[in-house]
Amino acid sequence: MAWPFPRIVAHRGGGALAPENTLGALRLGASLGFKGVEFDVMLAKDGTPVLIHDETTERTTGVKGSVPAMTFKELERLDAGNGEGIPSFEKASQLCLRLGLWANIEIKPAKGHERATGEAVARAAAALWKDAPVAPILSSFSMDALRAARAAEPRHHYGLLAGDVPANWAALLPELGCRALHCNHEKLTEEKARAVRAAGYGLLCWTVNDPAAGRRLLGWGVDCLVTDALKEIGPDFA
Repeated sequence: MAWPFPRIVAHRGGGALAPENTLGALRLGASLGFKGVEFDVMLAKDGTPVLIHDETTERTTGVKGSVPAMTFKELERLDAGNGEGIPSFEKASQLCLRLGLWANIEIKPAKGHERATGEAVARAAAALWKDAPVAPILSSFSMDALRAARAAEPRHHYGLLAGDVPANWAALLPELGCRALHCNHEKLTEEKARAVRAAGYGLLCWTVNDPAAGRRLLGWGVDCLVTDALKEIGPDFA
């Protein structure tokens, strides 16, 4: 694919400069000039898609709890940083659209909820972003979640998240309906990068915080860098 999206993306909304996966993080990323953000979406007990990375709430809120065992109202009352609750996917999407932010939406299912999460996030994204000038991309480490998402909403852009480039990527990406591969930059080689791009797929790397590494990856043909270092690798870096 010819990458139609921003090339530098703020990790979890505001990188290392704001509480992750919060509305404040999205606002911060936008205030620094970023046109693209990445965030994680998981299902609460009542089926509401919410922004959080972990299956548990302790690391980001200081309160012990399990996301799939808590309702959205319970999660929303927790302090995820700077007095902000865990936001719903709906509110985050609406804010992104108001701020003109493109989104790399990671489908982040709790264990045992892969298919339900993929389906719910895909359908919610289709409704929330239906009038957006640039469609988001939905990505996941979970192949079950990706299959369910694609079955529910085949018109989305999808990306496969992987620590390393899978040995069978050339067969796996079309089987999953993915247009891009999102991989750990520390595992990528120039040979692998050029092979993925030559096959016509987009290539995104996470989480790139060193400018020298970022320049090297872009030189290899990588399309997009996700970063926590919003000051060192800014929106105009590429």
